Amino acid sequence: MTVDFEIVSGPHSFTEGPVWDGERLIFTDIPPSRILAFDPESGSTEVLHEDTGKANGLALDAQGRIVACEDAGRRVTRYEPDGSRTVVADSFGGRRLNSPNDLAIASDGRIWFSDPRYGPNRDDVELDHESVFVATPDGAADGGFRIERATFDTTRPNGVLLSNDERTLFVAQTHMPPSPETRRELWAYPIKDDGSLGDLDVWFDFGDHRSIDGMTVAPDGRVFAACGWTNSGPGPRIAVFSPTGELLEELPTPDNPSNCCFGGPDGRDLYVTGRDGCLLRLCSVL
Repeated sequence: MTVDFEIVSGPHSFTEGPVWDGERLIFTDIPPSRILAFDPESGSTEVLHEDTGKANGLALDAQGRIVACEDAGRRVTRYEPDGSRTVVADSFGGRRLNSPNDLAIASDGRIWFSDPRYGPNRDDVELDHESVFVATPDGAADGGFRIERATFDTTRPNGVLLSNDERTLFVAQTHMPPSPETRRELWAYPIKDDGSLGDLDVWFDFGDHRSIDGMTVAPDGRVFAACGWTNSGPGPRIAVFSPTGELLEELPTPDNPSNCCFGGPDGRDLYVTGRDGCLLRLCSVL
């Protein structure tokens, strides 16, 4: 299958965290610790923020503020209009977080975020688990958050995503590099009325190959997931799942994709970030 992705920005270093703000595509360039903005009107890319703690996943809250998972900073932060940063979460139970990776923000302000640790350096790891957490606004005047552990069965959670009705939390269980002893699957958890998670449902098993990094949801409930790599298996691609978990189609990408989101004037264009540092676009997917 031939899919005509176009490079609209880059190459940069290693891009991630794409999110559409209504006019521009905001994304991260992890190694140089930058948040960038691509303007499809002019075709230009500008630097929005630097010294981001190697920000990875991004999301926008109800006020349009950028909320970022800082891989090197080991925290989740929110960018304020005056340029300052508010710390949403940097510890749990008195211990520093591992390396927050990806996040999803609910309509009630709760922030779900994954906290794995990738790479060989684990000397400074303080937590004895790699979980998904939820940061709930505590209602205090200072706008703080209450941090709770949401998953107790994840071992390397990566991408997180809320369904459109916010009744399901999707989590990518993604060990890198893959090994026979680890699981690489897309999980779906029902969100209970009290905000806790029910038993997971395994939507897809990637076997011995690279599973999902980041993902997004279409208005009709289909899940678009950045997965695969050039080393093995079906290759780098965007896998498309039905709202009930069936694999519908796969859109091959030029290199290993890291994340994706919808944007553009009518919200129908698919943007993809990746290992090669390019920002890709596939027009009129929806």
